[in-house]
Amino acid sequence: MPDYPPMRASEHSGRFWVVTVAALLTAALTFSLGQWQLSRAAQKIALQASLDQKKALPPLVNADIVAVTQDAEKLVDRRIELSGHWLSEKSVYLDNRPMNAKPGFWVMTPLVLSGSDKAVLVQRGWIPRNFEDRTALVQIETPEQTVTLLGRMAPAPAKLYAFKGADAGRIRQNLDIAVFAAETGLPLIPALVIQVDPASEGLQRDWAAPNTGVDKHYGYAFQWFGLCALVSGLYVWFQLISPYRQRRLMPPFNNKV
Repeated sequence: MPDYPPMRASEHSGRFWVVTVAALLTAALTFSLGQWQLSRAAQKIALQASLDQKKALPPLVNADIVAVTQDAEKLVDRRIELSGHWLSEKSVYLDNRPMNAKPGFWVMTPLVLSGSDKAVLVQRGWIPRNFEDRTALVQIETPEQTVTLLGRMAPAPAKLYAFKGADAGRIRQNLDIAVFAAETGLPLIPALVIQVDPASEGLQRDWAAPNTGVDKHYGYAFQWFGLCALVSGLYVWFQLISPYRQRRLMPPFNNKV
C-alpha cells in the first residue's frame, strides 16, 4: 500500500495556529452576538405582550389623569378618554416632525380637564409645512366648547438637535413639559397624550403604531449565525479538508533505500 508524505511540522505551527485561533475567536464572537440578538427579541416579545395587555385595559379618564403626579411612564400606551376645553392661545408647533415622509409640524395644545384645574398637553395632530414661508401655518379649527377626545398616553416628544433659541416661541424644535409648564404657568400634568380620533379640525392623525422591532432582531441574529457558520465552514475546508486532499493527490512517498 503506498505511503503518503507525512504532514510537515510547519502545518501544525505558525500560520496554522494563528488562523485557528482567529477562526475560533470570530466564530465565538459571532455566535454570542447572534445569541444576544435572540435575547433582545425575547425582550421585545415581552414588551409587545405588555402593550397588548395595556390595550385590553379600560381607557383612563379625567380622574385617572389628574391623579398622575409622577411615574407617568408606567401609563405609556394606555388608552384614554378625556373631556375638557382647549387653551388654543397656548398652542405650540413642533417643527421637523414628518408624517408619511412629508415635512410638517406637530400641533401641541394644552387641554384643561373638566372638573379640575389641571391641564394635560395633547399632541393634537399634524399639519404640513408651507415651503415658501415656514411661519405660514395651516389654519386649524379649535372648538371653544367642551370636547371629548380619544387618545393614548405617550412618552415626551423626542428631542431633536436645536440651535439656541429654537426651543422658544410659537414654532419651536423641542418641547419639555416641565419647562413649558413653568413658561406658561399652567398646572400641567407630567404626561403627554396623543389624540387618536379620526382626522378632523384640519389636522391629520396618521400616527405610526408602536413597533417593538422583533423582526429586526431576528434578522440580525440570522446574519450573525450565518457569519459564524461561514467562518467555521471556511476554516474546515481550507485548514483541514483541502490540505488532506492535496496530500492524497501527491505521489506516494517511498523512504526505502
